[in-house]
Amino acid sequence: MASAAIFSSLRRRRSPSPEAFLAPVGLSSGAVLEISRAISAEMMSSYLRDDKKSPFFHVKNSKSLIRKIQVISLLLDAFRDVGILETTSTVFVCLKELHLLLYRSKILIDYVRGSSKLWLLLQNHTISGNFHDVNQEISTLLDVFPLSEVNLSEDVKEHMELLCKQSRQSKLFIDKNDDLLRLKLYYFLNEFGHGRSPEKANLHTFFVEKLGICDVESCRFEIEFLEEQIVNHDGDIEPAGSVLNGFVALMRYSRFLLFRFEDEGELGKWSHKKTKKELNTQEIGDTFITIPKDFCCPVTLDLMKDPVIISTGQTYERSSIERWMQEGHSTCPKTGQMLVHTKLFPNRALRNLIMQWCAANDIPYDPPENSDYLSESIVAAFPSKAAIEATKATARLLVEQLENGTSKAKTVAAMEIRLLAKTGRENRACIAAAGAIPILKKLLSSSDVFAQENSVTAMLNLSIYDKNKSLIMNVEGCLGAIVGVLRYGHTTEARENAAATLFSLSSVHDYKKRIAEEEWAIKALARLLGEGTPRGKKDAVTALFNLSTHTENCATMIASGAVKALVEALGSENVCEEAAGALALIVRQAIGAEAAGSEEMAVPGLIKMMRCGTPKGKENAVAALLELCRSGGAATTERVVKAPSLAGLLQSLLFTGTKRARRKAASLARVFQRSENASLHFGGLGVGYAFAGNSAVPRDVVMPVSISVPVL
Repeated sequence: MASAAIFSSLRRRRSPSPEAFLAPVGLSSGAVLEISRAISAEMMSSYLRDDKKSPFFHVKNSKSLIRKIQVISLLLDAFRDVGILETTSTVFVCLKELHLLLYRSKILIDYVRGSSKLWLLLQNHTISGNFHDVNQEISTLLDVFPLSEVNLSEDVKEHMELLCKQSRQSKLFIDKNDDLLRLKLYYFLNEFGHGRSPEKANLHTFFVEKLGICDVESCRFEIEFLEEQIVNHDGDIEPAGSVLNGFVALMRYSRFLLFRFEDEGELGKWSHKKTKKELNTQEIGDTFITIPKDFCCPVTLDLMKDPVIISTGQTYERSSIERWMQEGHSTCPKTGQMLVHTKLFPNRALRNLIMQWCAANDIPYDPPENSDYLSESIVAAFPSKAAIEATKATARLLVEQLENGTSKAKTVAAMEIRLLAKTGRENRACIAAAGAIPILKKLLSSSDVFAQENSVTAMLNLSIYDKNKSLIMNVEGCLGAIVGVLRYGHTTEARENAAATLFSLSSVHDYKKRIAEEEWAIKALARLLGEGTPRGKKDAVTALFNLSTHTENCATMIASGAVKALVEALGSENVCEEAAGALALIVRQAIGAEAAGSEEMAVPGLIKMMRCGTPKGKENAVAALLELCRSGGAATTERVVKAPSLAGLLQSLLFTGTKRARRKAASLARVFQRSENASLHFGGLGVGYAFAGNSAVPRDVVMPVSISVPVL
């Protein structure tokens, strides 16, 4: 229904579509009348019959508006009785305006009935103003409505005159009791801002007795509603996002303090429920697949969080280029140019684009802590001191239950930590600071299905915050416990989330070798890549890709069966692109090229990707073939050279591929030139390559050819 769509847009503080507030076009006067009567009848019946959804706040304003609608409905009934076809064009125009007025009134009533109680308190003045605006519109419309042109009964005329008089005299009404409750809500937040936790008795009186928030379900609704406002606000909302974060934290703290771990009978159902913005491994996998190339660091191939520009004009992730320079390099990793200086300049424009892209795709993004980067919009979204203090208090309650509660309480605490850690680095930092990670580690080996699944997912969400990665890796046995879930997890989701956790941890260069050296880690990832669900395969292949970027992991990955699994994954549409990218890295080393070359389907699989893959997949495939030729020896090179239809595929890539694909294709063509037994002809164009027949020529020397090959 249109009204539902508009109500949804108002909840998000976004304007409904313009068509929603345009006068109906192409409808007869009778149709407009019947629609208006239906709207007014629905408003009155739903308001009067459904006591459970009666407004908790703005009761007087709501009742006053409904009474006015009742009178207007008498006018609409009278129009039907006298015959609308007999009315003048002026009456018809006013009738269409009345239709819009009724529609806006319904939206407002539905908005008040469907919003959370805390939100209504915070918006008390604004919503009261909306009711007053509607009253003014009613007054204006009745002033110009040509009722004298319609043959109405005296009874209806008296009602309309009285309504007109009341509408003119109506004033803005703000309920003083509601406003006192609003101020009390700010008082609790202020207590946290000064480092004091509100008394339990005071919170009980306010939330339970005054607001009627009496159970866990009610608390969840309040929290989720406020979180939706934070996510969807367009900068024109009051209070600001930082303040709303504080109220979310206050409500969450009160939920655990007042109700502890009651009303969790549907634990299993809730543990599998995905809230709108909950982080899951599918999103992590998609993050890798859909990241625009310009957002990735050329060195690590990871999404950049702190992009900086060096003297050559190239952009890199700050940590990776700093490590490159510390290792003694004085050239640009991408272009090979000498660095004029080692100064790093923040690429703010690119960073803002990355942040917008992450927000648009629901991808978690923790901005760097460098205050030089913070824009006003980002600062406004940061939690206030009160929010952080409330979150710390909540984390302490959860960790206490996680450590000392009953078996069920521990499971519930793990679930709540999982949900709390789904957004915001401050939340993740507070949970870790409260000591949750070592205790969650113990639950990873739990025989309880939900306890294990929620604890490993909580670990995944916590690992997104970079500082927590070191805490996880430094807890003795934690990495092994995560690998244990990957191998023997009770549920598919637990195993997939364990793989995603390894993917998250492996984004730190120094941890890639440690993860690869953990017994069964790569074997378990390889098995998941071969046997898992589409989502599990994606988690596994992205983790293996990250691990393959560390050159010292090559031998371990070969011994653990990762190369075989990656080659087999070339035939899986869901993960072939990442598998080819990982192989391109592994075969740079001779042992990697030998291992991949020994796989019968390696070359055919890569050739197939060059033919049918995505642009990125084709790019990865030709890069893998090039590295196979460079590192795999004469026999492997010959297998690549003799691959059927490779000539036509190279021709296509040279002119239609991505920039990197064209560069790799040109390099592979030069490798063919040095092959004693290769002869490549580009049919269709009548252009041939004259191969030198001298395999001793260095790989990067450009040989004379009869066509200008684009070298980029």
